[in-house]
Amino acid sequence: MMKRLVIALGGNALGNNPEEQLNLVKHTAKTIVDLCEEGYNVIVGHGNGPQVGMINLAMDFASNNGANTPSMPFAECGSMSQGYIGYHLQQSIKNELNFRKLNKNVVSVITQVVVDESDEAFKNLTKPVGMFYSKEEAESIAKEKGFTFIEDAGRGYRRVVASPQPRKIVELDIVKELADSGNIVITVGGGGIPVIEKENGLLQGVAAVIDKDKSSAKLAKDLDAQMLVILTAVDKVCINFNKPNQKELESISLKEAAEFKEQGHFAKGSMLPKIEACMDFVEKSTDGKALITSLEKAKEALHGETGTIIYKK
Repeated sequence: MMKRLVIALGGNALGNNPEEQLNLVKHTAKTIVDLCEEGYNVIVGHGNGPQVGMINLAMDFASNNGANTPSMPFAECGSMSQGYIGYHLQQSIKNELNFRKLNKNVVSVITQVVVDESDEAFKNLTKPVGMFYSKEEAESIAKEKGFTFIEDAGRGYRRVVASPQPRKIVELDIVKELADSGNIVITVGGGGIPVIEKENGLLQGVAAVIDKDKSSAKLAKDLDAQMLVILTAVDKVCINFNKPNQKELESISLKEAAEFKEQGHFAKGSMLPKIEACMDFVEKSTDGKALITSLEKAKEALHGETGTIIYKK
């Protein structure tokens, strides 16, 4: 039986605009197909930070400047980003499969992820999205639409949304069915479209951004994957990063990861959520391991030649 990998693609595997992204994902596709050729059953998750912000910005600008464009809810912006990122990945991976004469299908699943309406993140909005406004404009929009704004790095005011924990992947069964059939599946794009479950069992989109590493960890656990692979910009995780005593980590236990985290070795905006996602997967899985490495070195890392492994004991 093929080993199952859930891969979480970082922003360096994508791009800040459609042209840049389409060029970058050609290289991303080579790595993913390399792993398929190694005999792995690959499921791909990805981020959407720049992309969903771009879509939200465009929709806001058009709506606020008389272009006869309706205001677009944030959940819908997230679904649009899933669609177009998925299209680029799907096309590039299929092209690479065809180039290597590999008979394998690849599919993108527009994926909803349930979050808890009472999650503390909804009381502490931290994720900036969309365009910049003056203080007066922000106050006017906040009054009209109930949005929350913060001043962002001296460049103006931006809307902020919640970043809640993923609780359930709505389309999990079909993702599993597709993966079990040997297909490459692209799912939980941007962490998934955040939805809440109402008392009547109906789903409703909410304005939020779920961390893609945490959703990928949840997916890996639910699919009983042997490994969660987080591909980022560095070959290995470091402690004392950018200091004279910087040290690369080849492998660490859950206990060691927790100690390094407590000591403040992992930056909040970059490595910390990746470490937390890996720890969560390893702790909850039966015997799964997590790997953090660069996109370029993924194949070598799976052979133990680079990367940082996080294991249970």
